[in-house]
Amino acid sequence: MLQQTQVSTVRPYYDRWLRRFPDFAALAAASESDVLHAWQGLGYYRRARNLHASAKLVVSQYHGVLPHDSEVIRKLPGLGRYTANAVATFAFDRRAPIVEANITRLLARLFNIKKPVDTAAGRNRLWQVAAELLPTNEPGRFNSALMDLGATICVSRMPKCGLCPVKTFCRARQPELLPIKKPRPRTVRLTESH
Repeated sequence: MLQQTQVSTVRPYYDRWLRRFPDFAALAAASESDVLHAWQGLGYYRRARNLHASAKLVVSQYHGVLPHDSEVIRKLPGLGRYTANAVATFAFDRRAPIVEANITRLLARLFNIKKPVDTAAGRNRLWQVAAELLPTNEPGRFNSALMDLGATICVSRMPKCGLCPVKTFCRARQPELLPIKKPRPRTVRLTESH
C-alpha cells in the first residue's frame, strides 16, 4: 500500500484492510471483487490483484505462512527486489539489502557515486554497496536507520551535513549535487501549421 503513496493516506485503508483480511487465508478466500472494493481509493489496482494472487500462493504452497527468504518472497506476483528484501529484513530481520529513494541518495553521497542512479550500472553499484554495508546482527534495524538518515538528515536539496552522524565517512564534496540522474531528453517544440 505504501508504494508511491504516503503513510497518512494509507493508514485508514491499512487498518480497514487488516480487519477485513487478517491473514493470508482470509485474503485468499475472498473474491476479487471484495479485494478490489477494499482497495478502492488507493489506485494502482494491480497491486491489490497481486496481493490477492500472492495470498493464494502462500496458502496453497506455504501452508499460509510467508517464507522468510527474500528470493522466495520475490517469486510472488508483483514483488520486486526492493519489496521482497524489505519484507525479509523488516518482518524477519533477514540480512537483505534495500535500496529505495532515501537510501539511494544517502549511499550516492557517502560513496560519491558518480554513475547515474537511474541506469543499470548505477543501480548495480548501489545494491552492491548496500549489501557490503549490511551487518550480520540486526540488519532490519540497520536498514531502517539508513532510510531514516536519508529521510531526515541527508535530504534532497539542503542536506544537514552538520548534524550527520556519519559525516566523517562521507566522500561527497558537494552532496547537494548527488545523486546524479541521467539527463532527460530535451523537449522538442513543434509548431503545427494548418
